[in-house]
Amino acid sequence: MHSAAVNRPTRSDDWIHIRRDHDTGIESVHAHFRGHAYDPHDHDEVLVGVTQQGIQQFRCHRIVHRSTAGRVILIEPGAVHDGDAPEDVGFTYAMLYLPQRWLAGMAGRLELPNASGIGAAFRNTVAIDDGLREIIQNAFLALHGNEARLARDQCLDELVRRLSAQAGELALPEAGSTDQLLRARDFLHDRMAGDIGLDELARHSGMDRFRLTRQFKRRFGQSPHAYLVRLRLRAARALLAGGGEPNQVALDVGFADQSHLGRWFQRAYRLSPAAYQRECTNVLDRHAGRAEDERHRSVTGAVDVRHQGGAYRPR
Repeated sequence: MHSAAVNRPTRSDDWIHIRRDHDTGIESVHAHFRGHAYDPHDHDEVLVGVTQQGIQQFRCHRIVHRSTAGRVILIEPGAVHDGDAPEDVGFTYAMLYLPQRWLAGMAGRLELPNASGIGAAFRNTVAIDDGLREIIQNAFLALHGNEARLARDQCLDELVRRLSAQAGELALPEAGSTDQLLRARDFLHDRMAGDIGLDELARHSGMDRFRLTRQFKRRFGQSPHAYLVRLRLRAARALLAGGGEPNQVALDVGFADQSHLGRWFQRAYRLSPAAYQRECTNVLDRHAGRAEDERHRSVTGAVDVRHQGGAYRPR
């Protein structure tokens, strides 16, 4: 199994450790933040994780959630969320970013009855579920700790099966949503890299700019500009993980230059584009990956991979 991992400091008391599994495309993120963690953003992947310490507060689906140690976090692709620590001690979490294509393929191979609904909508954003928590932690540590392929595969199979039980019903479009708003949204997707003005967007949608701004935010949860930045960040993240040069990626997705991309990227993900790319593209062998984990533990005490009764558990 090939994966990439680098420890990268942020603020003096914050840290973040990302590993990307090259076989599945799954990213495992282990991080600690105090104060403001990150601005509103979203992901193409399904996010499943566990709060390990402190209070992890975030807004998602227009609700403020507070996850404490041992609680499970489940976030669908495209769900805008932020993050902050309401207490001085901060919070620590472990998170898996599951690609939608991989998850759908696994659900189909496992012949799960509600395969199409896994990750599309969850019944709860924050859940108290000891069984699911243990399964997520085992899968996280199998990937993050560079465990053998068999251990990883078994943990991931179990995770997908358990997630199928968390699938909720897809929400119907809000009352009053119009073809005009959908045209505006699609125009932003199609012209993501362009310098789109509000008047141009309003003309394309067929409504005046003031009504468009107000109704767009009500329908999609963000202003047209915030929505466009979110699209660009998601595209940039994928291109960087694929090895694209940060300066060219910035231009390709519509930012003015690399520094412009860097400012927005840092606010959303707490890493510079170059640092994120290094973490996703440096291929480490198993021994080097474990040596990196030992160095990480010696500095932060954050990861403690040990065998207890047949399962890998965090300290």
